[in-house]
Amino acid sequence: MKSDRKSKADLSAQIAESIRNAIVSGELIVDDRLPSETELSDQFQVSRPTVREALKRLAAQSLIRTQRGATGGAFVNRISFQEAYGQQVTTSTLLLTMNDVSFDTACEARFALERACAGLAAQRRSADHLATMRAEIHRQGQPGLSDESFCDSDVAFHRALVDAAGNPVLSYQLAGAVEAMQPLMNMITFSQRSRAQIIALHTGIADALESHDGETATALLNDLQTYTQELAARRTATN
Repeated sequence: MKSDRKSKADLSAQIAESIRNAIVSGELIVDDRLPSETELSDQFQVSRPTVREALKRLAAQSLIRTQRGATGGAFVNRISFQEAYGQQVTTSTLLLTMNDVSFDTACEARFALERACAGLAAQRRSADHLATMRAEIHRQGQPGLSDESFCDSDVAFHRALVDAAGNPVLSYQLAGAVEAMQPLMNMITFSQRSRAQIIALHTGIADALESHDGETATALLNDLQTYTQELAARRTATN
């Protein structure tokens, strides 16, 4: 592990990046104990508070965990996909909001990724996945449901579809697409959309997955993408 001493960047950030690179490269593996704060301080030629701040940065990213006691210290953590979801959603949201990404581009990416799950979901969906999707469809049809709650239910429905693929890597990659892109798309289209039409498409998708019909589920996702893009175009035309 090395630190670029010539850089003017914050030293704790440099140290955290150095340790992170060692973890990513495999130089440090899961459950390895990091050197003590004193040893790291000597290695990087910085104060212990600077080292401590670097370790806090790594802990915030779930890359390390700390243990107290005689056998304690900082250890390389095993990150679960579930723990990483939040960071993925945050990063995806920032990328969309801070860069000039068009609605059509975001919509195209979001549905292309979800269609990749449809076939697997048709093969692997469980009764729990179907129950979640049916429960969200029922919720979406409730009178008086607010736009915010409908959007939340929409996200939950599609998240269940993604999880039904039974592939944690896909679920992780799609966390940003569903939980970051979908709310942004909902914000643009909620004033134009027909809830009844969306519920009908959701129902058809759930029916297709229950029947192990990935082809129909994919076709309905295509229809949902087309409808979503039409709503956005209609909204743009009326503004």
